[in-house]
Amino acid sequence: MTFSFEILLLILLVVTAAGAILVKDLFSAVLILGTYSFLLAVVWGWLGAVDVAFVEAVVGAGLATVFFLVTLFGIAPKDTHIRRSAPPRLALLGLPVLGLLLLYSAEDLPEFDDPASPASVHVSPDYLTNSLQDTETPNVVTSVLMDYRAFDTLIETVVIFTAGIACVLLLGRNRE
Repeated sequence: MTFSFEILLLILLVVTAAGAILVKDLFSAVLILGTYSFLLAVVWGWLGAVDVAFVEAVVGAGLATVFFLVTLFGIAPKDTHIRRSAPPRLALLGLPVLGLLLLYSAEDLPEFDDPASPASVHVSPDYLTNSLQDTETPNVVTSVLMDYRAFDTLIETVVIFTAGIACVLLLGRNRE
C-alpha cells in the first residue's frame, strides 16, 4: 500500500513539473506550480519532515502562488502568454543521462528508518539523550532548532525575512 502511494506521489510530481514547463500560459503555470508545491509538502509530510512540509505548504503553495498571481494580475493579458524556442539538442540528450546517473547513485543512499545510517549514529543519539539536560526543553525538535542549531535557524530566518521584504518592495512599487 505505501509503495503504491509513493509511486503515485512521484508520478504526480513529475507530471505537474512537466506540465508547468510545457504550458503556454503563465496563469496556468502558476497554478500548476502551486499544485507541485502542495504535492511536495505531502511528500515531506509522508517522509516525516513535518516542519519542512509546513514551510513548503505555507511558502511554496501559499505565499509564492499568491505573489505570482498578484504580479500576473498587474500586467497586461498579452504578456502572460509564453513564447519558447526549441530546447537545445544537448539538453535533450544530457538530461536523461543525468537522471539515470542520479538514479544509479541513489542506490548508495541509506534505507529509510535505518538505525545504522550516518544521520542516526552521528549526532542524533546525543541530541535525543542529552537535550532535556542540556536545554531544559522537553521537545527535542525545539531544542535542536533553538539551542543546538540556533545560529542556523537565525540565518534561515534572516534569509526568509529578507525575501519577504524584497517581495513587499517589488509588489508595492508605484506603476506608471
